[in-house]
Amino acid sequence: MGSIGLGAGLSALAFWGFLAVVVAAYYWDSARKRESRHETLRRIVESGRDIDRDLMDKLLTASRGTDHLDRDLKVAGLICLSVAPGLALLGWMLSFLSAKTLMPLLGVAALMLCIAIGLLVAARAARGDGRDAHTATFNPPRG
Repeated sequence: MGSIGLGAGLSALAFWGFLAVVVAAYYWDSARKRESRHETLRRIVESGRDIDRDLMDKLLTASRGTDHLDRDLKVAGLICLSVAPGLALLGWMLSFLSAKTLMPLLGVAALMLCIAIGLLVAARAARGDGRDAHTATFNPPRG
């Protein structure tokens, strides 16, 4: 019985370790891309050339990571929304093996549904805020 507990613990450790590596790789990649954009902007400034407004907008928007935030949140919300009924169905199917599995998996499905709704609301808020922030940030007064 102890080996089953050890195997489950190692499996959980491997899962969370994998997630930690993926998150760390994402942030490392984001930092490298941001450094590359800043280096490009620095070289343009050092060369004394005029900075094209479109290029400046593209570099600054990409460095903030907000170019498609609303779309990304919506996609994540839709994925979570599709997972919630699957978890409920899984709980129902597993309840034939053990009656104790239905309620916990229904709770997890409800949590996933709440996360999906939150992501979809955040996507709508990001879409609305993104336009206002883009206008305020990238249309400075010319003098």
